[in-house]
Amino acid sequence: MEDYLPNEYDVVVVGTGMTESIVAAAASRIGKKVLHLDSDEYYGGLWATFNFDGLQKWIEDLKVSKNNTKYVSEVDLESEEKFLETSNEYSTVENIEETWYISNDADLPVVSSKDTQTDSIGDGSSSGDEKADDDKVEKKENVKQWSIDRIRKEYRKFNIDLAPKLLFARGELVELLISSNIARYAEFRAVSRVATFMDGKLTQVPCSRADVFANKTVSVIEKRMLMQLLTSCMEQGADSPEFDGFRDKTFLEYLNTKNLTPIVQHYVVQAIAMATEKTSCRDGVNRTKHFLNSLGRYGNTPFLWPMYGSGELPQCFCRLCAVFGGVYCLKRQLDGIVIHKNKCKAIISGKQRISLEHLVVGQGHLPPEVVASEGDQRISRGIFITDRSIMQGEKENLTLLYYPPEQPDQEPVTLIELGPSTNACPQGLFMVHMTCKQTTNAKEDLAYVVNKFLKAEPLDPLAIRSSIHSHTQTVSPDKRHLQEGDQDGREESTENPKPQVLWSLYLNLPASDIKLNDSTPSNLHLCSGPDLELDFDFAVNQAKSIFQSMYPDQDFLPRAPDPEEIVLEGEETPGPKFEGDTEAEEKQDVEKPEKED
Repeated sequence: MEDYLPNEYDVVVVGTGMTESIVAAAASRIGKKVLHLDSDEYYGGLWATFNFDGLQKWIEDLKVSKNNTKYVSEVDLESEEKFLETSNEYSTVENIEETWYISNDADLPVVSSKDTQTDSIGDGSSSGDEKADDDKVEKKENVKQWSIDRIRKEYRKFNIDLAPKLLFARGELVELLISSNIARYAEFRAVSRVATFMDGKLTQVPCSRADVFANKTVSVIEKRMLMQLLTSCMEQGADSPEFDGFRDKTFLEYLNTKNLTPIVQHYVVQAIAMATEKTSCRDGVNRTKHFLNSLGRYGNTPFLWPMYGSGELPQCFCRLCAVFGGVYCLKRQLDGIVIHKNKCKAIISGKQRISLEHLVVGQGHLPPEVVASEGDQRISRGIFITDRSIMQGEKENLTLLYYPPEQPDQEPVTLIELGPSTNACPQGLFMVHMTCKQTTNAKEDLAYVVNKFLKAEPLDPLAIRSSIHSHTQTVSPDKRHLQEGDQDGREESTENPKPQVLWSLYLNLPASDIKLNDSTPSNLHLCSGPDLELDFDFAVNQAKSIFQSMYPDQDFLPRAPDPEEIVLEGEETPGPKFEGDTEAEEKQDVEKPEKED
């Protein structure tokens, strides 16, 4: 039996994606009566994060929903009203392909504890004497290999993103999280390294000034070249006279006039600007500036990763909306909208008609009659569970890699690798996300990068992998000699083997550049799905634009008080200080009997 809801709201928001959730929070924050609906039983829509079991259910539900026909009961309309039925065709996920590369427990060979004792490099394992009793017992537990059953059993330890994104440390979303005080609902971890593929291998990009000058692959002259170029992009910007004559040219054409060496040009184009040969000079300079502007705020790279996944962030805004009175109703779908004289007058949800001033709709709930273009920015995604990092280090790293196309018909791919410390996967595993613009289908679009960095082929249950089973793939100091020629470390010393893929999922997400036609009701506001950019700036700016079109004279998400700042009686008590909040900082100063001039 569906919940009965009040019949009138200022704002009805349909869908709990990133943009929708920001708009809902902003409207609720200024005292508007907000209803937030979602036909799913989880938050986030195509921005969601799932544990492994939840992802399996999501895949199954997609198969079922394709065969379901929606039934809408007869709608009572008043004079001059028109009913438009909604459709989910603009949020359709396609080309889903899930593959296991490992076996079930029943198919694994019986391995005794004695056979696995060599697997102790750097993982803090006990000595052989301490395991003497265990050695006598044979187990059907393969320490070196994961099974399908074992991964399914540990499903709660996975947080798998449909649309993984990073935050620039000085990007739109970080500034909004701080200024609105929503940052208190989330946790973040700094991306520890930006990698690039150069001279046939992965290498870490020197991000900070100290890293640049400590880098031994770049000469002193090259370091000066790099610093001069970066300073020029940072201080002058794309509109300065420095870039006159390159307004209609590519970033690469501009760089070619600077007599840069191949190494310096590689760092700037592929790692900092994340550009291709088609990237315009303006975009290249702006991307470089954005990268540099975010350096040094929270870590050694410009990027942050949301702990527990990107899907946590829409929920942070939903939480604020609810705190200020927003009403939430999951598993409640939008059946259609009622139009009267080019305005959306109400929505129909089940047997209820709900009146509204503004309707904010995620693209998966649009009536076909209002769509002018379905867009062409569709997204190819690949998600991989692997047994080791693509670039082994002394500690577990959170890695970003931008890989440019090798052929004219390929698209650049963004790769994010997450380890257990981000709560993306259990100890001993890594999660790799690949994203690019769709040209054919996800598997074909990403194949050239998968083949370059991963071993995506079935794992023979009898195969014995190298003796790396430590949680972070570090090597303890007293064992490092093994990497320098000892027999037990021979696989590591000769070559860093590619990570073995244990499981993969390919899928294509819908376009984020859907366009509405001119006859769309003026109070219907479209929220796009995930876009191709690395960060959340597009969603934040779209949410700001929607809010300003609804309430042009109101502040967008002013700072929300902390619970301890909400005082019912008596004098207000100052709350904790947040970065960038001068008002809170002033309140934290030593109290004075009277304000001095």
